[in-house]
Amino acid sequence: MSTQAPAPTRREQILKEAARLFAERGFHGVGVDEIGAAVGISGPGLYRHFAGKEAMLAELLVGISGRLLAGGKQRAAEVPEGERDPAAVLDSLVRGHIDFALDDRPLIVLHDRELDRLRDTDRKLVRSLQRQYVELWVQVVREVHPRLSEAEARACVHAVFGLLNSTPHLSRPGALPGRAATAELLHRLALGAFRAAADGSGPASGEGGGGSGAMGRAGI
Repeated sequence: MSTQAPAPTRREQILKEAARLFAERGFHGVGVDEIGAAVGISGPGLYRHFAGKEAMLAELLVGISGRLLAGGKQRAAEVPEGERDPAAVLDSLVRGHIDFALDDRPLIVLHDRELDRLRDTDRKLVRSLQRQYVELWVQVVREVHPRLSEAEARACVHAVFGLLNSTPHLSRPGALPGRAATAELLHRLALGAFRAAADGSGPASGEGGGGSGAMGRAGI
């Protein structure tokens, strides 16, 4: 049986190239014709797949927020409730987010720079998906580190997202260790941050919520 991943669809190819170009040159710095050329079709041919650049941007940002949440829920549900090991679930969540942070860097840049270009309905959907993703982590973090208050755990989750989502800004290409070494370094830093917070936790100063989003440099 073949274990090879299925070839990306034309729609997926378009989205990948659109994300790369938008991240490199900004949303307004890229034309439909250039996106089409990157996937080997005419610019007008893209309109068979998307209504325009705005639709591509919305699908990219809403899509990745939905995939992060769905992936997080799947990882949290992989172990039956009676056999649940919260530390293993947290480890899995961290590794899954690291994969995103290393493999989808253009989407982090897009979120930082272009989220406000979305229609209100799409932007609110992104924020809703991201809040659910944050709260999934908060629950698991508090199971692993019960000394943390809800407010402290939420602040830690946002801080760790900021750490992991710094990958587009870390350094010039080639100046970092390879992917596997970088992934393990980020993994140690993330879990270490949660442990350090729990070791030094004290009375909570409040139950603040919200946050800037699951893909921003300062948090999700």
